[in-house]
Amino acid sequence: MPKATDYSLTPGKVSPRRIVPETIIKPEYVGNPEPTKHVGGDKYDEEQIQRIRAASYLAAQALELVLSSAKVGMTTDDLDEIGHNFLVSAGAYPSTLGYRGFPKSLCSSLNEVICHGIPDDTILQDGDLVNIDISAYLNGVHGDTNGTVLIGQATEDKRLLVERTREAMMRGIKAAQPGREVNIIGRAIESYAKRFGYGVVRDFTGHGVGTSFHTGLIIPHYDEPMYKDLIEPGMVFTVEPMLTLGSQDWEMWDDGWTVTTKDKKFSAQFEHTILITETGPEILTVT
Repeated sequence: MPKATDYSLTPGKVSPRRIVPETIIKPEYVGNPEPTKHVGGDKYDEEQIQRIRAASYLAAQALELVLSSAKVGMTTDDLDEIGHNFLVSAGAYPSTLGYRGFPKSLCSSLNEVICHGIPDDTILQDGDLVNIDISAYLNGVHGDTNGTVLIGQATEDKRLLVERTREAMMRGIKAAQPGREVNIIGRAIESYAKRFGYGVVRDFTGHGVGTSFHTGLIIPHYDEPMYKDLIEPGMVFTVEPMLTLGSQDWEMWDDGWTVTTKDKKFSAQFEHTILITETGPEILTVT
Protein backbone atom coordinates (compact mmCIF):
# COMPACT_ATOMS: atom_id res chain seq x y z
CA MET A 1 0.00 0.00 0.00
CA PRO A 2 2.44 2.72 -1.06
CA LYS A 3 1.21 6.29 -0.64
CA ALA A 4 0.00 8.10 -3.72
CA THR A 5 0.76 11.78 -4.27
CA ASP A 6 -2.35 12.77 -2.29
CA TYR A 7 -1.04 10.64 0.63
CA SER A 8 -3.79 8.06 0.24
CA LEU A 9 -2.74 4.44 -0.13
CA THR A 10 -2.37 2.35 -3.27
CA PRO A 11 -1.87 -1.42 -3.56
CA GLY A 12 1.65 -2.67 -2.97
CA LYS A 13 3.52 -5.85 -3.88
CA VAL A 14 2.32 -8.96 -2.03
CA SER A 15 4.91 -11.63 -1.26
CA PRO A 16 4.27 -15.35 -1.79
CA ARG A 17 2.05 -17.17 0.65
CA ARG A 18 3.93 -18.30 3.75
CA ILE A 19 4.42 -21.98 4.45
CA VAL A 20 2.65 -23.82 7.25
CA PRO A 21 4.21 -27.14 8.33
CA GLU A 22 2.20 -30.20 7.32
CA THR A 23 2.11 -31.27 10.97
CA ILE A 24 -0.18 -28.34 11.82
CA ILE A 25 -3.89 -29.09 11.39
CA LYS A 26 -5.57 -26.70 8.97
CA PRO A 27 -9.17 -25.44 9.06
CA GLU A 28 -11.52 -27.17 6.63
CA TYR A 29 -11.80 -24.08 4.41
CA VAL A 30 -8.12 -23.98 3.40
CA GLY A 31 -7.93 -24.80 -0.31
CA ASN A 32 -11.67 -24.31 -0.78
CA PRO A 33 -13.44 -21.24 -2.18
CA GLU A 34 -15.54 -20.83 0.96
CA PRO A 35 -16.04 -22.50 4.35
CA THR A 36 -18.69 -25.09 5.00
CA LYS A 37 -21.82 -23.82 6.75
CA HIS A 38 -21.49 -23.64 10.52
CA VAL A 39 -23.48 -26.11 12.58
CA GLY A 40 -23.96 -26.34 16.31
CA GLY A 41 -24.99 -22.80 17.24
CA ASP A 42 -22.99 -20.26 19.25
CA LYS A 43 -23.07 -21.86 22.71
CA TYR A 44 -20.24 -24.15 23.77
CA ASP A 45 -19.69 -26.72 26.48
CA GLU A 46 -16.90 -26.45 29.02
CA GLU A 47 -14.45 -28.60 27.08
CA GLN A 48 -14.94 -26.54 23.93
CA ILE A 49 -14.65 -23.30 25.91
CA GLN A 50 -11.29 -24.37 27.28
CA ARG A 51 -10.04 -24.99 23.76
CA ILE A 52 -11.35 -21.60 22.58
CA ARG A 53 -9.71 -20.01 25.60
CA ALA A 54 -6.33 -21.52 24.61
CA ALA A 55 -6.64 -20.40 20.98
CA SER A 56 -7.72 -16.91 22.08
CA TYR A 57 -4.79 -16.61 24.49
CA LEU A 58 -2.40 -17.55 21.68
CA ALA A 59 -3.99 -15.01 19.32
CA ALA A 60 -3.64 -12.34 22.01
CA GLN A 61 0.05 -13.18 22.44
CA ALA A 62 0.56 -12.95 18.69
CA LEU A 63 -1.20 -9.59 18.50
CA GLU A 64 0.83 -8.20 21.37
CA LEU A 65 4.07 -9.28 19.67
CA VAL A 66 3.15 -7.87 16.26
CA LEU A 67 1.90 -4.52 17.58
CA SER A 68 4.98 -4.07 19.77
CA SER A 69 7.17 -4.80 16.75
CA ALA A 70 5.59 -2.20 14.46
CA LYS A 71 8.12 0.57 13.86
CA VAL A 72 8.96 3.22 11.29
CA GLY A 73 10.76 1.60 8.34
CA MET A 74 9.14 -1.83 8.64
CA THR A 75 6.71 -3.12 6.03
CA THR A 76 3.32 -4.58 6.73
CA ASP A 77 4.68 -7.79 5.19
CA ASP A 78 7.36 -7.80 7.91
CA LEU A 79 4.55 -7.76 10.47
CA ASP A 80 2.81 -10.63 8.70
CA GLU A 81 6.01 -12.66 8.90
CA ILE A 82 6.32 -12.01 12.64
CA GLY A 83 2.73 -13.04 13.33
CA HIS A 84 2.91 -16.08 11.06
CA ASN A 85 6.14 -17.39 12.58
CA PHE A 86 4.83 -16.95 16.11
CA LEU A 87 1.62 -18.87 15.47
CA VAL A 88 3.13 -21.77 13.56
CA SER A 89 5.95 -22.11 16.10
CA ALA A 90 3.22 -22.61 18.71
CA GLY A 91 1.54 -25.29 16.60
CA ALA A 92 -1.36 -23.08 15.48
CA TYR A 93 -2.65 -22.25 12.02
CA PRO A 94 -3.14 -18.54 11.12
CA SER A 95 -6.90 -18.47 10.57
CA THR A 96 -6.91 -15.80 7.85
CA LEU A 97 -4.46 -17.70 5.62
CA GLY A 98 -6.56 -19.21 2.85
CA TYR A 99 -9.89 -18.09 4.30
CA ARG A 100 -11.99 -17.43 1.19
CA GLY A 101 -8.67 -17.09 -0.62
CA PHE A 102 -7.12 -14.44 1.64
CA PRO A 103 -3.36 -14.65 0.90
CA LYS A 104 -1.79 -13.69 4.22
CA SER A 105 -1.56 -14.74 7.87
CA LEU A 106 -3.02 -11.54 9.29
CA CYS A 107 -4.80 -8.40 8.13
CA SER A 108 -2.88 -5.11 8.25
CA SER A 109 -5.10 -2.06 7.85
CA LEU A 110 -3.18 1.19 7.53
CA ASN A 111 -4.54 4.72 7.93
CA GLU A 112 -7.75 4.98 5.85
CA VAL A 113 -8.08 1.20 5.50
CA ILE A 114 -11.03 0.15 7.65
CA CYS A 115 -10.40 -3.59 7.60
CA HIS A 116 -9.02 -6.60 5.72
CA GLY A 117 -5.89 -4.92 4.40
CA ILE A 118 -3.44 -7.35 2.78
CA PRO A 119 0.16 -7.15 4.09
CA ASP A 120 2.56 -6.03 1.38
CA ASP A 121 5.70 -3.95 0.81
CA THR A 122 4.22 -0.72 2.18
CA ILE A 123 6.69 0.92 4.56
CA LEU A 124 5.40 2.23 7.89
CA GLN A 125 6.01 5.95 8.28
CA ASP A 126 5.95 8.40 11.14
CA GLY A 127 2.36 9.35 11.96
CA ASP A 128 0.78 6.25 10.46
CA LEU A 129 -1.94 4.30 12.20
CA VAL A 130 -1.95 0.52 11.71
CA ASN A 131 -4.48 -2.11 12.74
CA ILE A 132 -3.49 -5.76 13.00
CA ASP A 133 -6.18 -8.45 12.93
CA ILE A 134 -4.81 -11.89 13.77
CA SER A 135 -6.46 -15.18 14.63
CA ALA A 136 -5.26 -18.59 15.77
CA TYR A 137 -6.71 -21.99 14.86
CA LEU A 138 -5.69 -24.50 17.50
CA ASN A 139 -7.19 -27.85 18.49
CA GLY A 140 -10.15 -27.38 16.18
CA VAL A 141 -11.22 -23.88 17.27
CA HIS A 142 -10.45 -20.23 16.51
CA GLY A 143 -9.52 -17.25 18.69
CA ASP A 144 -9.81 -13.84 17.00
CA THR A 145 -8.48 -10.44 18.01
CA ASN A 146 -7.19 -7.13 16.68
CA GLY A 147 -5.76 -3.85 17.81
CA THR A 148 -4.50 -0.51 16.51
CA VAL A 149 -1.26 1.33 17.23
CA LEU A 150 0.24 4.65 16.21
CA ILE A 151 3.59 4.67 14.46
CA GLY A 152 6.04 7.28 15.75
CA GLN A 153 4.64 10.71 16.50
CA ALA A 154 0.94 11.03 15.69
CA THR A 155 -1.41 13.97 15.80
CA GLU A 156 -3.86 14.41 18.67
CA ASP A 157 -6.90 13.53 16.57
CA LYS A 158 -5.36 10.18 15.63
CA ARG A 159 -4.32 9.46 19.20
CA LEU A 160 -7.81 10.17 20.50
CA LEU A 161 -9.39 8.09 17.74
CA VAL A 162 -7.35 5.06 18.79
CA GLU A 163 -8.02 5.62 22.49
CA ARG A 164 -11.74 6.13 22.03
CA THR A 165 -12.15 3.20 19.64
CA ARG A 166 -10.74 0.89 22.28
CA GLU A 167 -13.08 2.43 24.86
CA ALA A 168 -16.03 1.95 22.48
CA MET A 169 -15.17 -1.75 22.24
CA MET A 170 -14.96 -2.06 26.00
CA ARG A 171 -18.33 -0.37 26.42
CA GLY A 172 -19.83 -2.75 23.90
CA ILE A 173 -18.38 -5.71 25.77
CA LYS A 174 -19.68 -4.45 29.10
CA ALA A 175 -23.18 -4.18 27.61
CA ALA A 176 -23.13 -7.85 26.56
CA GLN A 177 -25.01 -9.16 29.57
CA PRO A 178 -26.96 -12.44 29.54
CA GLY A 179 -30.65 -11.95 28.89
CA ARG A 180 -30.19 -8.91 26.64
CA GLU A 181 -30.41 -8.83 22.85
CA VAL A 182 -27.20 -8.37 20.86
CA ASN A 183 -28.40 -4.99 19.59
CA ILE A 184 -27.52 -3.50 22.99
CA ILE A 185 -23.85 -3.90 22.07
CA GLY A 186 -24.16 -1.66 19.04
CA ARG A 187 -26.26 0.83 20.97
CA ALA A 188 -23.54 1.19 23.60
CA ILE A 189 -20.82 1.60 20.97
CA GLU A 190 -22.62 4.10 18.76
CA SER A 191 -23.91 6.27 21.60
CA TYR A 192 -20.32 6.67 22.82
CA ALA A 193 -18.80 7.26 19.37
CA LYS A 194 -21.40 9.89 18.48
CA ARG A 195 -20.19 12.10 21.32
CA PHE A 196 -17.08 12.80 19.28
CA GLY A 197 -18.62 12.91 15.82
CA TYR A 198 -16.96 9.69 14.67
CA GLY A 199 -18.28 7.58 11.85
CA VAL A 200 -19.39 4.11 12.98
CA VAL A 201 -18.88 1.51 10.25
CA ARG A 202 -22.04 -0.57 9.84
CA ASP A 203 -21.40 -3.14 7.15
CA PHE A 204 -18.58 -5.03 8.90
CA THR A 205 -19.61 -6.53 12.20
CA GLY A 206 -18.65 -8.75 15.08
CA HIS A 207 -19.43 -12.43 14.68
CA GLY A 208 -19.76 -15.76 16.37
CA VAL A 209 -16.45 -17.61 16.58
CA GLY A 210 -15.27 -20.96 17.90
CA THR A 211 -15.51 -24.18 15.95
CA SER A 212 -16.01 -21.95 12.88
CA PHE A 213 -14.10 -18.77 12.08
CA HIS A 214 -17.41 -16.99 11.41
CA THR A 215 -20.53 -18.82 12.57
CA GLY A 216 -23.17 -16.56 11.02
CA LEU A 217 -24.11 -14.71 14.22
CA ILE A 218 -23.99 -10.95 13.65
CA ILE A 219 -22.89 -8.56 16.39
CA PRO A 220 -23.75 -4.99 15.29
CA HIS A 221 -21.62 -2.01 16.24
CA TYR A 222 -24.43 0.50 15.72
CA ASP A 223 -27.91 0.93 17.14
CA GLU A 224 -30.12 -1.43 15.13
CA PRO A 225 -33.08 -3.13 16.86
CA MET A 226 -33.46 -5.73 14.08
CA TYR A 227 -30.62 -7.78 15.61
CA LYS A 228 -32.55 -9.65 18.26
CA ASP A 229 -30.42 -12.71 19.07
CA LEU A 230 -30.52 -13.29 22.81
CA ILE A 231 -27.22 -13.17 24.69
CA GLU A 232 -26.92 -16.39 26.69
CA PRO A 233 -24.30 -18.00 28.95
CA GLY A 234 -21.96 -20.23 26.95
CA MET A 235 -21.99 -18.02 23.85
CA VAL A 236 -18.70 -16.94 22.26
CA PHE A 237 -18.45 -14.04 19.81
CA THR A 238 -16.37 -11.02 18.88
CA VAL A 239 -16.93 -7.32 19.51
CA GLU A 240 -14.86 -5.29 17.06
CA PRO A 241 -16.01 -1.72 16.29
CA MET A 242 -14.49 0.31 13.48
CA LEU A 243 -14.62 4.09 14.00
CA THR A 244 -13.55 6.78 11.55
CA LEU A 245 -12.59 10.44 11.66
CA GLY A 246 -15.09 11.09 8.90
CA SER A 247 -17.94 9.25 7.24
CA GLN A 248 -18.95 5.62 7.74
CA ASP A 249 -19.08 5.21 3.94
CA TRP A 250 -16.54 2.86 2.41
CA GLU A 251 -15.22 1.48 -0.85
CA MET A 252 -13.28 -1.67 -1.73
CA TRP A 253 -10.13 -2.15 -3.77
CA ASP A 254 -10.02 -4.46 -6.75
CA ASP A 255 -8.33 -7.13 -4.59
CA GLY A 256 -11.78 -7.88 -3.15
CA TRP A 257 -10.55 -7.46 0.43
CA THR A 258 -9.15 -4.03 1.25
CA VAL A 259 -11.91 -1.75 2.57
CA THR A 260 -11.12 1.96 2.86
CA THR A 261 -13.05 4.99 4.02
CA LYS A 262 -14.62 6.68 1.02
CA ASP A 263 -13.43 10.10 2.18
CA LYS A 264 -9.92 8.72 2.98
CA LYS A 265 -10.16 9.82 6.61
CA PHE A 266 -8.37 7.59 9.14
CA SER A 267 -10.03 4.60 10.77
CA ALA A 268 -9.26 2.56 13.90
CA GLN A 269 -10.49 -0.80 15.21
CA PHE A 270 -10.18 -3.04 18.25
CA GLU A 271 -11.49 -6.56 18.76
CA HIS A 272 -11.82 -9.16 21.49
CA THR A 273 -13.27 -12.64 21.52
CA ILE A 274 -15.57 -12.86 24.53
CA LEU A 275 -17.37 -15.60 26.45
CA ILE A 276 -20.75 -14.95 28.04
CA THR A 277 -20.89 -16.34 31.57
CA GLU A 278 -23.77 -16.41 34.06
CA THR A 279 -22.50 -13.14 35.51
CA GLY A 280 -21.52 -11.34 32.32
CA PRO A 281 -18.86 -11.16 29.59
CA GLU A 282 -15.35 -12.56 29.97
CA ILE A 283 -12.63 -11.44 27.56
CA LEU A 284 -10.74 -14.45 26.21
CA THR A 285 -8.18 -12.70 24.00
CA VAL A 286 -5.96 -11.44 26.80
CA THR A 287 -2.44 -12.39 27.87
